[in-house]
Parts: sequence; structure tokens; C-alpha cells
Amino acid sequence: MSPATVDQVEQLVGALLRTLDAIGYFTRHLSPLGYTHQLARVGEPDVDLRIARQLSEWDDPYSALRPLLDTASDHALGVFDGLREAASPPEDVTRAYKALAGFPRALEALYPLAGVLPPVNRFFLEAARRSDKDLQARFMQLPPPANTGLMCLGDDPDSRAAVWAYVPETYAPDVKHPVIFALHGGSGRGRSFIWSWVAAARTRGAIVIAPTSLGQTWAIQGDDRDTPHLASILEFVRTNWSVDPSRILLTGMSDGGTFTYTSGLEAGSPFTHLAPVAAAFHPMLVQMAGEERLGGLPVHILHGTKDWMFPVDMARQAQRHFSGAGAAVTYRELDDLAHTYGADLSTMILDWLLA
Repeated sequence: MSPATVDQVEQLVGALLRTLDAIGYFTRHLSPLGYTHQLARVGEPDVDLRIARQLSEWDDPYSALRPLLDTASDHALGVFDGLREAASPPEDVTRAYKALAGFPRALEALYPLAGVLPPVNRFFLEAARRSDKDLQARFMQLPPPANTGLMCLGDDPDSRAAVWAYVPETYAPDVKHPVIFALHGGSGRGRSFIWSWVAAARTRGAIVIAPTSLGQTWAIQGDDRDTPHLASILEFVRTNWSVDPSRILLTGMSDGGTFTYTSGLEAGSPFTHLAPVAAAFHPMLVQMAGEERLGGLPVHILHGTKDWMFPVDMARQAQRHFSGAGAAVTYRELDDLAHTYGADLSTMILDWLLA
């Protein structure tokens, strides 16, 4: 293995991770207002990545890593191409949302290298824990236990019936692990939304389950096939992994957050904690829930003051109604959050769940 190969690997990996961090920051702060300014703030980290992507072929054993790194790089570069196209007149933020679909695909391509390359290992940890060498070392011990890591539960990964799961590679059967059911927004998929949670769950030793709504969005009204589907998934998880029965969280973004209310407030709900994010709310949701379900129920409400789809007053109203009904409410209002999601929100929610 030549020194030139090592230098090229380090150059490509470093440029890729910086580009992905920039996309993550942009996603977290995305808003239809001031889009061009937001894009300018993240700069041009993709310039270095484009240069590194064109470097010559590598010697063994690093040549085996190249296909995954190239795939992740191409998805990341495609995101930046789409973001810049969206900024060109006439500015169209809907094109930016479409471009960002490449972000989770880049993460999915890169993740298999987390147990091989130390920089990638650090990248898939919470930002505040990336310097924790003991934690890093736990993930570099090969091979990981069976039935851990990222997995698709189902034959067709793009089917609505498919369920995406992450079980930390540090999983131990004699330890009770918290479980998070993370529900995507209205036009999302579990395959993409799970990446909002992987770093936090990997850092904290939590299991994440990211299903996809069986219909075009979650069954907020009308025939509800999603609630029994979630219950059957949870039963499967309990059968196959060691679960902390006191920490089974239902959380979601936008429509997923609203469904967290409608499904999670049912009397027979198996979820011990609810954490809606950027969700719609109506007082009738609390009025229809039984006192036995609401009394002492831990509810974490998170909303941005810049939310352009569901005004923050909805969340404030939810706080008042849930508190008045006896729920144990934690309320967070973020001044820099619009109608979007970022990995830091998962960290906030896990801090609350594990407290």
C-alpha cells in the first residue's frame, strides 16, 4: 500500500465528511424564507470533494472501500447540485427538498465503513461525543454481534410494508435497551428518516425503528391501519431483542408527530413516552383521550418558532391542554427551527427519555 493511496483515502474521506456535515447543517436550518442566504452560509465544501472524487485508483486493501465512498460522494455532490439549481431564478425551494433526498442515501452508502475507518466511526456519533475515544473503540471491535447495525425488515426495501431498524453494534442481550419508533413526515419514508436518529441511538445504545406509513401519509383520520402495524412491529422487536419496558418511545416529525398524538393517546397504546415534533394539534385530541392514559404520561413537545406549516401556537396550545389533563409535559420551543428536522433534535429527545 503506497503512501499516495493513504493520502488519497484521507483526502476523499475528509472532504466527504465535511460535505455531509454541511448538508446536515443546511437541512436543520432550511426554511423557504432566505433560502439563498442559507445556502451561502454553508459555503462550498463540495469543491474539495469533487477534486478528491477524481483521484486515481487505489492500491489494495483500500481499493475495496472505493465503491462505497464513491457512491456516498456522488449522492452528496448531487445534493449540492440540486440545492444550487433551486437557488437559480426563479428560486424554487421545492427543488431543494427533492435534492435533499440524496442525503440519507449518501449516509446509507457510507455507514458500512463506520466499523472500518475511524473518521467515519466518529462521524456517526453525536457531535458532542466524537472525541470520546473509549466510545469509538467499542465500535471498532469486530465482528459486531448478529442482528445489529442497520437492517431492513422486509423483502423489498422500498415497500411501504418494509421496516428499517437500527440496533447498536454495542448491543448486549443482558442489557435492557430503550426503543424509539421514529415516524417520518407526510411525504417521507422510514428508509430516509431513520438517519435522523442513527447517530444519537448509536451513541446512547438505543434501538431505532423507522416504519413507513401504509398509506400516502399516517392515518391521522379515517381507517387506521398504521396503529396495529406499529403494535405488531413492536412485538417483533420485543421477541428478538432485549427491550427496556419503561422506555418505549413514539416520536415523529410533522404528520408523524401528529400521528404520535392520535395513535399514542389511545388507551391501549404500548408506548410509554410520546415526543411529537413540528406537529399539528387540536384540543379534541386530549379531550378524547382517557384520564388513565393521560395521567402522568411523559410527553415531550418540540416546535420551532419559524415553523411555516404548523404555527408554534399549536404547540403552545398542546402544552396547556396536556398539562391541564395531568400529563408530565416537557416543552421546548426553538427560535432557529422552521418546519424541518435535524440530528440535534434526536439528541434532545433522548436526553429527556433517558433522564
